[in-house]
Amino acid sequence: MESNRPRPTSTYAQALKASSEEFGHLRAPSPETLDSELVQRALDGDFRAFEGLVARYERKAFWLAYHVLGQVEEARDVVQEGFVRVHRSLDRFDFSKNFYTWLYRIITNLSIDSLRKNKHKVRQLEDMAGDLPSEVPDDPEVRMEGKELRLSVRGVLDGMHPRFRTILALRDLHGISCREIGPILGLTYATVRWRLHKARQLFRERWEREAGHDIAGSEDPASLDPASLDPASYDAGPTERMES
Repeated sequence: MESNRPRPTSTYAQALKASSEEFGHLRAPSPETLDSELVQRALDGDFRAFEGLVARYERKAFWLAYHVLGQVEEARDVVQEGFVRVHRSLDRFDFSKNFYTWLYRIITNLSIDSLRKNKHKVRQLEDMAGDLPSEVPDDPEVRMEGKELRLSVRGVLDGMHPRFRTILALRDLHGISCREIGPILGLTYATVRWRLHKARQLFRERWEREAGHDIAGSEDPASLDPASLDPASYDAGPTERMES
C-alpha cells in the first residue's frame, strides 16, 4: 500500500526556498555605489548604508555558508552572526582592501567553526532526497546534467574535509580568484594554489569512486557551472568587480 506521507524536502530545496524568501527584500544600492562608500556612510551613522551592504551580499553570504556547511539552519545562523560581527567591527575596516573579501573571511571562519562544533553530525546523501526545483540556468550542459548530477556533486562535496570543500566552494562555486582567497583563508597565494589543486584531485577521485562518472568525459566537475547547484545564488544584486 502506497504511503500518503509527504516526500522529504531536500536540504538543497530548503536552501533555495530560504534564499528566495528570506533574502533579497532589502533595497539594494545602485550599481554605481561602491562598497567603500557604503562603509564610510555607515561609519558616519547612516544605517541605511549598512542595510545596503547587507542587501548586496546577504544572499551570496548565505550560499557560501551553505556550500561549506550543507545545512540551511546553520548557514542562516552564520549569515546573521556574520553581519552582526561586521557591524560591530566596521570601524576596523581597512579601506585599502575589498569589503567582500573581509565579509567572506568572516563568513568562512564562522562556517568552519560551526563545522568543528558539530563534527559529530554527518550529512548523508539521503538528506538530499526529494524533488529539486526544475528551474535551471539556460545552459544546455546544465540542463543535460540534470537533477542526478547535481545530487552527485553535492554528495561528493559533502564527504570532503572542510578545508578542501571550502576552497572548492570559494573558487569553483563562487568564482573568487586564488589571490582573493588567500586573505579570506589567511593563506599565501602558493598555499591556495596547492590546496585548490589537491582539493580538485580529491574531488575527482571521490567523483569516480562514488558517483561512478568518467572524469575524462564531458561531466568533469571542475567545468560544471556553479549555478547547476544553486541557480539562485548568483542573483544577489550588483557588487564591485572581483579580481579575475
